[in-house]
Amino acid sequence: MSRKSLDYEMQTIRDDLLILSSMVENAICQSVTALREQDLEKARQIMTNDRSINKKRYEIEAAVMVVIATQSPVTRDLRFLSSALAVCSELERIGDYAKTISKVNLRVKESGAPRFLSDSYQMGVAVMDILHRAMTAFILMDAESARRIIPEDDVCDALYQKIYNDLMNSLHKNPRDMEYVNYFLWVAHNLERAGDRVTNICERAIYVQTGEFGATQGA
Repeated sequence: MSRKSLDYEMQTIRDDLLILSSMVENAICQSVTALREQDLEKARQIMTNDRSINKKRYEIEAAVMVVIATQSPVTRDLRFLSSALAVCSELERIGDYAKTISKVNLRVKESGAPRFLSDSYQMGVAVMDILHRAMTAFILMDAESARRIIPEDDVCDALYQKIYNDLMNSLHKNPRDMEYVNYFLWVAHNLERAGDRVTNICERAIYVQTGEFGATQGA
């Protein structure tokens, strides 16, 4: 196959990865927005839309395998394609976290905890921000940008710790709050895990450019 044909197939995969990433970003945004507003209809829609995220993931994976099998890519092209498979998995799992948050929304009812609703929303916004930039770095094979994004997961970790501490204090003052404390811990944990998966995407961006794994590896 010609280089022109490979470039076309690679660009199609990049475009589809950005579509998948946008779907996942929207799912996270809508899940924490619906939780903050306690919008049950929106939560149900997010759970339904998760099937579209899964479908897109498998479409991309199939396309990648076809390109590897028919175009015999090497070096950075092959690293990008193999990493695209991993990134699809990371994105799909982040979408699952959004679905889980929506499940919590359907169960929590009136929580009487506007502070935790607001903090969860803030954490979701932080995850969306680093996810968007991580995917840009991956698509552009920009290792330096990816390295700069990785430490920003500390913001998500700090928000998680704040929510955890506040929830434990609330539970200590009123043990009857156990149910909603568990729900909001579940939300915060899922967002924290989403941030970890964004870090994995950054690691993949570094690998594609450098051929080495690890945030501190040189180009």
